[in-house]
Amino acid sequence: MGRADAETGHLPEKMKPPDGGWGWIVLLGCFVITGFSYAFPKAVSVYFKELMYDFHIGYSDTAWISSIMLAMLYGTGPVCSIMVNQFGCRPVMLVGGLLASSGMILASFTTNIIELYLTAGMLTGLGMSLNFQPSLIMLGSYFDKRRPLANGLAAAGSPVFLSALSPLGQVLLDKFGWRGGFLIMGGLLLNCCTCGAVMRPLEVSMKKREKIQDKYEVKEMLPMGGRAEEVISTMESTKKSKKAKKKKHKKKKKLLDFSIFKNRGFVIYAIAKFIMVLGLFVPPILLVNYAKDIGVPDKEAAFLLSVIGFIDIFARPSCGMVAGLKSVRPHVTYLFSFAMLFNGLTDILSARANTYTSLIIFCIFFGISYGMVGALQFEVLMAIIGSQKFSSAIGLVLLIEAFAVLIGPPSAGLLVDALKKYDVIFYLAGSEVVLSSLFLAIVSYCCLNRGKGKKMTSQPEPPPPGGGGSETEEAESDIQEADDHPGDNHYLAHSGNNAGGDAANHHFTENRNAERVARPDAEGMVMIPGGCHVDQIVERDSF
Repeated sequence: MGRADAETGHLPEKMKPPDGGWGWIVLLGCFVITGFSYAFPKAVSVYFKELMYDFHIGYSDTAWISSIMLAMLYGTGPVCSIMVNQFGCRPVMLVGGLLASSGMILASFTTNIIELYLTAGMLTGLGMSLNFQPSLIMLGSYFDKRRPLANGLAAAGSPVFLSALSPLGQVLLDKFGWRGGFLIMGGLLLNCCTCGAVMRPLEVSMKKREKIQDKYEVKEMLPMGGRAEEVISTMESTKKSKKAKKKKHKKKKKLLDFSIFKNRGFVIYAIAKFIMVLGLFVPPILLVNYAKDIGVPDKEAAFLLSVIGFIDIFARPSCGMVAGLKSVRPHVTYLFSFAMLFNGLTDILSARANTYTSLIIFCIFFGISYGMVGALQFEVLMAIIGSQKFSSAIGLVLLIEAFAVLIGPPSAGLLVDALKKYDVIFYLAGSEVVLSSLFLAIVSYCCLNRGKGKKMTSQPEPPPPGGGGSETEEAESDIQEADDHPGDNHYLAHSGNNAGGDAANHHFTENRNAERVARPDAEGMVMIPGGCHVDQIVERDSF
């Protein structure tokens, strides 16, 4: 859409997020994508016991499946950002859905753990990454005032799918074995393609039909035969020169904007997220195996994840509504810090839970805190960076988190194999999450609020002329071009004077302030003399 406009010389206008309308359909697609992306790596843990028996491997070996899946979900973030900036969200999501599905289908035919790493881990993880990140970008483009609520509702997809996929996986395991379960799960992932298909880009003005209509208006307002054609040809030649300049700028455009690292708020956020992810996913990944080891039956053990998911369903939208309050939204970073602190303390205080009842209590509090973290993490990032640089920011953040994902759960699995104790894992994971919470709150307060008085929710910096790849950035760069080269617009008006015939009879005073070529409220207007009333105007097609 925006790319086609750029190539044909059209100037797309900056669209305001509708905060509704088709955005609710986009939100529904985001809900499903988020559910698969976050719940799937945890739900496959139901199959780990069977995989250990079939392949004669340990806890750490099976934990690598979820870790690789999450690492691909996060680590391919920059690649996904580049693809989105190059091709748009919808095509990338369609390809991602096919990859995610094919990964699980191929995994059902594997004969060793390495093949599982390559199929269920890498291929499915890559496919989910190509769905997850574009869905968040589209959600940010459709919502602004209601964005915290939209993020909370979309994030609720994770617990809903977790509460459904975990018992479903156990049923499939009992009836069809792990191979049949993987095959059916692969079919379910094809729904990601449907979600990608509804990610309709926001419409922009200046269609091709308006271009043709403007040509006829010029002819009607300048009824002098060949002279009118001169004005039209002048407009088209000027447009071609602008198009050539735009192509030159496009060659210099960065598909991944590293200037966001100059934002101190972003750097603080990225470091805090790295520390948090080291321990955040460890408890839910190892919870089912831990429950089975202490004698909990298989179905009851799988139900623990459903408890987390059920509580999480209500925690995320509720937290999103609280974050959207006028009194809370400026301080959303500290609310996020509190959510992390709550989650870490839950892990530490529940480390010695050794009965099914105590595990249920742990799942309730973990679901509340985990839901708060899930609802706020991307809202905080959007508040720091803004929507224009969000595609690059989320890609780089996910890449940073990928290293933590590769370290956290596998290291926890190694400790379980070595120590045969789960309480150490819960203490370690909780301490990492608490540390990230304290780091984010203290450093944000000291470096941002007290240092320069800047808030992490301040407006983002204007994008550089050569950076980014979105429609709004191209529109702003074109507007800036009009500011820098007002002579081009003046030249067009002068050409209209020459086409007017008798200069003595059709003379009017040129006034740049009256033209207001570079002003947004009169963008694209040019005065047409030569037998026409001075108030008559014609819209420029693209300058």
